[in-house]
Amino acid sequence: MLFESDKIMFEIYRETGYTGQFRVVYFTELGDHNKEIEINHAMAGEHFFDGFLKNFRKDEAKEIINSLLARLNDGEHLEPHEVEQALGDHMA
Repeated sequence: MLFESDKIMFEIYRETGYTGQFRVVYFTELGDHNKEIEINHAMAGEHFFDGFLKNFRKDEAKEIINSLLARLNDGEHLEPHEVEQALGDHMA
């Protein structure tokens, strides 16, 4: 059983502004100095995928997410279930 402190809540979203870039925000890792700004950016964007990562091996999971973002931002079409498959056991 995972405790709340053992999970990282995240969202992948697409900016709706000029760039239309895909971005990720790790909500549970935000500090007081950037929490409001980052949440507002995500809320203004177009939701793509969200979930929880296991804290164990989180750096590996973040690398996977970064590679998926690079593919999306290069114009590759991915479906949300493909993100979930790529993250596999990293999902909580």
